[in-house]
This record gives sequence, structure tokens and C-alpha cells, in this order.
Amino acid sequence: MASDPKPSMKAILSLNQRAKKWIALGIVLLLVSGLFLIGYAKRPIDDRAVVATVYIPKGTGFFEIVNILDQAGMVKNKRFFIILALLKGVSSSIKYGEYELATSMSPWEIIDKLVKGDIKPRRVTIPEDYTLKQIADQLVAENLVSEESFISVTTDPVFLASLKIDAGSAEGYLYPDTYDFYRGMTTQEIVKSMVKQFRKKVTPEMIERAKKLGMTTTEFVTLASLIGKETGHKEEKEKVSAVFHNRLKKGMRLQSDPTAIYSLTEYRNIVRRKHLDNDTPYNTYKIRGLPSGPIANPGIDSLQAALYPASVNYLYFVSKDDGTHKFSSNLAAHAKAVLKYQIKRKKE
Repeated sequence: MASDPKPSMKAILSLNQRAKKWIALGIVLLLVSGLFLIGYAKRPIDDRAVVATVYIPKGTGFFEIVNILDQAGMVKNKRFFIILALLKGVSSSIKYGEYELATSMSPWEIIDKLVKGDIKPRRVTIPEDYTLKQIADQLVAENLVSEESFISVTTDPVFLASLKIDAGSAEGYLYPDTYDFYRGMTTQEIVKSMVKQFRKKVTPEMIERAKKLGMTTTEFVTLASLIGKETGHKEEKEKVSAVFHNRLKKGMRLQSDPTAIYSLTEYRNIVRRKHLDNDTPYNTYKIRGLPSGPIANPGIDSLQAALYPASVNYLYFVSKDDGTHKFSSNLAAHAKAVLKYQIKRKKE
């Protein structure tokens, strides 16, 4: 029986030489690829310095994230970008949110930014005396919430109870200020941050002062919301507060125009005579005492004025149509002021 021929020493040496050549070639290719990858990782995407806002929704997978970045022009070579992220071990560590990226950045910098969660804030300023509806409109315009979700959350009894708000809505408790919100935040998170700011501004001493005046927190905030809606002049707020306090003590209707046009789903800035007949629990031309809740979100000046009214006996005030008001202590003086500042103006 014939045995298998053994390979000669020459053949073995030839195989070894070819293997070494392939290994050497592989090493060279790896080095070249590594150099290309390093160059790719450290070089800017291009020299145009184009800036783009990129939003990565919560739960987006890695390869979909790469597609989003590619569509925004922030990926020059998808294959290299994927390899780079995999080599860095961060493919599952990218944080969701809205980012401001630029083509002057390198892929390495972009990946680091996404992993750190260096998301772009949306700075939103909520003016004093905005209503829930107006705040909702502003947040909708910033693409932060939907109107439906905002109204739903701010009127949810369970959510309000968790924030220790004893009222039918969060109206009055959304403190007017400048906030850094982030796209991707939940509506609950946005509302919580505004209520948190309210709690910072409205101190325990202020709550105690309201109790001494015979008011709950919501009643005190309600009164402050009327003051804020009646005047934007800080120096007048304590006088307006005095009028309301004096009327409450005498059992008089507050007859505040802004309360006649307030509702959760609709708000008008112009008060017509027909609006004074609106039959709502907010219309102080129809009800006695305070409305059933705040009609806006007052600032600190209105909140302070509600607690510390001026020591005056005013019962009436009328607009001078320049943003200020004429205050009167009796109906005769008020009638003269109305004639001077309102009726005559309407005839002109």
C-alpha cells in the first residue's frame, strides 16, 4: 500500500513565505485603515461650518440615529462612523434629545456630544399674567408640548394632588419666568419645573400671611391673578389690592373685567359690555367673593400686593387708557372719573 508523499522542505518554506506575505499585507492594510479611521475621526466633516439642529427621539436605535445624522448632513462616511462608534463602545450610550451640531465638528466630537447628552436647551420666557391657554400656545410654538397634553396634564386631579395644588387646574401656579426646557421633556416635567419655581418664590411666610388674612393658598393666588390682570404698573398693584380687599370686607362684588372674559378654552383681551353678563364661576360681576380659581399666573409683585394691600379706603378704579388708573373712595367720585376717562373718550 503506497503512503502519502511528504511535502518537501522547499514546499514548506514556500508556504511559510506566502503566509508571512499575507500577514504582512494584512498588517499593512490594518495600519492604513487605522490611519484612515483616525484621520476620519479627527477631521471636520467639511469646511462649510453648516449648523443643524438634530432631534433624536427617545427609544431610537443606533443605526436609525446614524440615519438621522446622515440626513442632517452630519455624517460623511456612514460605515466609518458606525465603526468608530463601535470601537469607542458607545453605540448604546447615545442620549436622546435635541442637539445643535455643525459640520465644523469632527465625528469624534459629534459622538462625544451625543454620549454626554449635551442637548440644546430651548429658552422660553413666560410673561407675567399669562393664562394656561397662552402658556400652552407658547410651548406649542416651541414644539415642546401639544396643547391637548398640556391642558390635560394641568387639569388632571391626580397630578395636581401630587404637586399639592388644591385647585381645579394649575392656573396661578405656573410661575412666570425664563426657563431652559428641552425637546423630549414630558409635559409633566415642564409643568413640575414651573410649579417648583412657584414654590421657591412663594415662601412659607407668605402662605402664613395669607392664612392670617383668612385666605387659602389658592384664594391668595386667585386674588394676585386679578391684581396682575388689572394693572401692569408695580406702583398701582397695592392700591388695586386695597380696592379688592375693601370690597370683600364690605360684601361688594369685585366687578373685575378680566374675570368676565376668562375661560380655560377661550380667552379674549378686549372686554365688551356683553361679556359682563357671562354666567361663569369666574365672573365677579355675577358672583360675590373671589372667582373659583386664578385667572392667570401672577408674578411676585402681584403676589406680594395681594398680601400687603395699601392702607387706603378706595373702592373703585377706572382705566385712564394709558395703562394707569384713577382710584376713588365713593361712587360719586368714581362716576366723575368714568365720565372723564371713559365716556368722553368714547365720544371722541
